Amino acid sequence: MSEVLRLEAPFSEAAARSLEVGQRVLLSGVIYGARDQAHRRFIDALERGEELPLDLCGQVIYYVGPTPVPPGRACGSAGPTTGGRMDRYTPQLIAYGVRGLIGKGKRSPEVVAALKEHGAVYLAATGGAGALLGRRIREMRVVAYPDLGPEAVYRIVVEEFPVTVAIDSRGQNLYELGPARYRKA
Repeated sequence: MSEVLRLEAPFSEAAARSLEVGQRVLLSGVIYGARDQAHRRFIDALERGEELPLDLCGQVIYYVGPTPVPPGRACGSAGPTTGGRMDRYTPQLIAYGVRGLIGKGKRSPEVVAALKEHGAVYLAATGGAGALLGRRIREMRVVAYPDLGPEAVYRIVVEEFPVTVAIDSRGQNLYELGPARYRKA
């Protein structure tokens, strides 16, 4: 496996298109935390022709519902949510301009097609490592839909947040390629 790439978020379409499946990335910069209910509200707003409460063009969305913040920390546990839960909303958000998604687990063919068409990537964070991932978060604050509690939209500043390119902008899919390698043996 190649060396770890350091990448600043948000990032451009060109940067997204340069990433390759299986590549390990340490992501730093600003990302946005949002889950099911926030995604539903984003899509409802877009379908009504309304502005979103924040500009997601070029941004990275992390599927996370952080736990309460312990004293002296910016964030509690912040593990990834299963990406497939957002699949019905994701193609429209990618078309809107979202450049990267962070979660865990497989994605639908429609999401993979949208990643390819619009030059975006799906990055996997390690499930079960929420306490460790939370330590890579330097700042976190609610920026939209505070009534959703842990499912509100968060602006999150991360430093060397470890992810792996699970599906690249060419549609190469680690969830298919990885198991296929072992089936040949």
